[in-house]
Amino acid sequence: MDPIGFHAHDHSHCISDGIAVADAHCRANGLQFTPVRRRVLEILLQAHRAMGAYDLLDILRSEGLGSQPPIAYRALDFLVKNGFAHKIERLNAFVACSHPGDDHAPVFMICRTCNAVAEAPSQTSNGRLGAAAREAGFLIERTVMEAEGLCPKCQADDAS
Repeated sequence: MDPIGFHAHDHSHCISDGIAVADAHCRANGLQFTPVRRRVLEILLQAHRAMGAYDLLDILRSEGLGSQPPIAYRALDFLVKNGFAHKIERLNAFVACSHPGDDHAPVFMICRTCNAVAEAPSQTSNGRLGAAAREAGFLIERTVMEAEGLCPKCQADDAS
């Protein structure tokens, strides 16, 4: 899996695929993919950047889908719990999963200028972290790895 987020790609394809995967997962597992949950996922897929709950709530409010913070937080909790979105701890914000349905431990590269986020896969069982965990007898269940820097577009803008 290659990182998605900083380079040109078929954006409409990733939006439709993300919604289709979420819809199929919900149907197969008896989960409700409500209009608000679907719309929050669509917004995150369209943005390709980290978005806070209140940013999402502003959009939902303007579309008549709710105006109270629990609306956005419940939808985000559902999307994160089911692997359709990730929380970017550094920004206290959320981003759509670039590889929904795949079992992976994502690494996030966050542009400090435009908040674009690229997601790349990692294997926590390999490398130093996995070795340290094995040595300590620790079972890694979840990791959050985030790197902050400049995306290619912002690097080019800085060079201008």
